[in-house]
Amino acid sequence: MTDMVALVPLRGGSKSIPDKNIRMIGGKPLCAWVLEAACQSGIFSRVVVSTDSAKIAQTVAGLGLPVEVLDRPAELATDTASTEAVMLHAARCIDFEVVVTIQATSPLVTPEDFRRAAALFRAGGYDSLVTGVRTKRFFWNGDGSPLNYDPRSRPRRQEFAGTFMENGAFYFTRRKLLEESQCRLGGRIAVYEMAPDTAVEIDEPADWEVVERALRLKAVSTATGSLGDIRLLAVDVDGTLTDAGMYWSAEGDRLKKFNTRDAKGLQLVREAGVEVAVLTSENSPIVTARMAKLGITRCYIGVEDKQGCLLELVRDLGIELGQTAYIGDDVNDLACLKLSGFSACPGDAVDAVRAVVHHVSRHKGGMGAVRELCQMILEAQGC
Repeated sequence: MTDMVALVPLRGGSKSIPDKNIRMIGGKPLCAWVLEAACQSGIFSRVVVSTDSAKIAQTVAGLGLPVEVLDRPAELATDTASTEAVMLHAARCIDFEVVVTIQATSPLVTPEDFRRAAALFRAGGYDSLVTGVRTKRFFWNGDGSPLNYDPRSRPRRQEFAGTFMENGAFYFTRRKLLEESQCRLGGRIAVYEMAPDTAVEIDEPADWEVVERALRLKAVSTATGSLGDIRLLAVDVDGTLTDAGMYWSAEGDRLKKFNTRDAKGLQLVREAGVEVAVLTSENSPIVTARMAKLGITRCYIGVEDKQGCLLELVRDLGIELGQTAYIGDDVNDLACLKLSGFSACPGDAVDAVRAVVHHVSRHKGGMGAVRELCQMILEAQGC
């Protein structure tokens, strides 16, 4: 088998988006998306990060992936240094027949993309490969000359093969070609077609929002499919099981309003074998009394560290975080939401929560949001 090495250049001096390569997006550092995909593809003998930054190297090491870090000389980490120069430096340090240079700014790449591209590259005996997205738009030069069609014989869209736009996701390059031409592309070049949503590379802040939205949609699809594996449902109280209102009597008694349909949902998921835990930062005997009425024994009140509480719960139950679903509405729920395999919030949750969860309920807190999530879990588990 051809000895293929993955090379991920991660420079530390991004100006348009500071610390871009390790900035959190979709719940992970940007570089983690492509590094995970490369490792999971199974086609690389080594996955190597080339960086000049100790901070990036530390972040990469913290991912727990089988990734090596190659120290990049300072002169190859300037704004003017080329990717080819980084590739040639790697070639002097690493043995390979083919190097696959992967851009962290294309986090929508999948393990299957690497596998299919490798199969195409090998089958055709190509010297290099470029990734692109097909477009059926007509292009022109500034001088009025057409680039990709004849205006005198304008094709119908269904008959037009279109043109590939390079999306910069990754490049295959044989060592011989790289050393002789000092270019990543040359000789017989293959074009690997990728999904339309991979057309955007993260170069500017506006690109970040577009890609983060695409990653969220992808995560929702994946996470929704994993609801069948949920073994623990953790639920916030104020603003989630209640409407966030606090009711006071003239005598100073505090009251909360709970939804009986939410209660029925919790009962049904428990009957289906899913553990239910309630976590609230308020030290409220009302919550304790309500959960006792529902038979929910895992009731944690006055919890200042919800993340720590959730991690302890997972350890006690002997399950993975990926088997946990969490629903909450405010910023003190963010850590738990990001850790859980499936995250949800009421429709009236704060914006910071709505931006990170897999599912935003059609219902408000205390008005059926919890029941909706319970129903999703039950359906996914065939109950």
